[in-house]
Amino acid sequence: MAILWLLMALLMLSFVLIPLVRRRRGAIELVSPGHPDAADPADYGFLRQEELDVRLPGADQDLLDVLDLVQRTRDYRAAAQLLAGTGIEGEARWQRVQAFAGAAALELQQQPGGIHQTPGGQWLRVWRAEQPKDAGAAAVHAEFLVQQAWRTSTPGTDDFRIIMEEAREACGQAALLSPGDPVPYIIELSVARGLAYPRAEFEQLWLKILDRAPHHMGAHLAALHYWCEKWHGSRAQAYSFAEAAAARAPQGSLLAALPLFAVFEHLPEVNLVASFYRSEVVTKAMHGALHAVHAARPDDPMLAHVRHLLIFFLVRAERWAEAMEQLVHVDGHVGALPWILSADPAAEFALYRALAVAGYEANGGSPATLPG
Repeated sequence: MAILWLLMALLMLSFVLIPLVRRRRGAIELVSPGHPDAADPADYGFLRQEELDVRLPGADQDLLDVLDLVQRTRDYRAAAQLLAGTGIEGEARWQRVQAFAGAAALELQQQPGGIHQTPGGQWLRVWRAEQPKDAGAAAVHAEFLVQQAWRTSTPGTDDFRIIMEEAREACGQAALLSPGDPVPYIIELSVARGLAYPRAEFEQLWLKILDRAPHHMGAHLAALHYWCEKWHGSRAQAYSFAEAAAARAPQGSLLAALPLFAVFEHLPEVNLVASFYRSEVVTKAMHGALHAVHAARPDDPMLAHVRHLLIFFLVRAERWAEAMEQLVHVDGHVGALPWILSADPAAEFALYRALAVAGYEANGGSPATLPG
């Protein structure tokens, strides 16, 4: 056990130092801060760590503009208008509902309110009260409750169950307001995980989603959690679910990347061996994700999610050039797995980015040789 703790300490120390690396052909060397040979991500036009946006996985300027407006004015109407104009058949509506709910939940966390202080996120409560038939408001409210349960309570406790039951009811109300919309049912997938729905009940919920959006990547990612070993399934069940979805994915669908997410959800807690990330299982999943990325529409809202996870695996596998190719497309936004699991997503992303740059340059790469 002492040796294990020593290895973990050395790993954490290396994470602090690794961004200070030197380009040297065939190797990556640690150097001191300010060393003239240190690899510099800025040479590639990458943003500084403090400029990285942790709210979204990729660019959605309309959403960012509306978020800024709503949070500045405390007026929900721009959010209502944006969701009303976002089609229910695609991935964008689900991401925008998550973003609005997350913004309200974060506001409430930062400003819980008091005798002389209005609680944060009040605009969402006003929206729901003034527009009770607005399907967008109902969906955002349901997702807000789900996020509140996970943020403020512990699964299995009475508080957690009470909030999740309220979220379940809110999902039902949202579904009634927009019958063909898969989003209320996708939100309920998180409720199903938190409240441990029996398999039969979960599968009934999943069939409702398949009837409305059979190839919805966001829905599959949410369902995957239920089947994972740490929740209500097993590694084999999660892999089976992901591989079946990938096998039936239509051309251009990012569902071919789902097995990589299943691998990520079952990574060993401590793994210091780079060869693990070159194993057959991991390599096959990475290749599926790379194929999905190359075949997907450039404007697919889920594309950035897959690119971010690929960066993590490609860096761990020391496939520097391929990692750099993904970085070019997503740099600037870091609100995605795996970075959001860190207390400081921007710092975690910047660490992997620095490793990719250093590895790329150590093997002869430069800004001039990186495809745009």
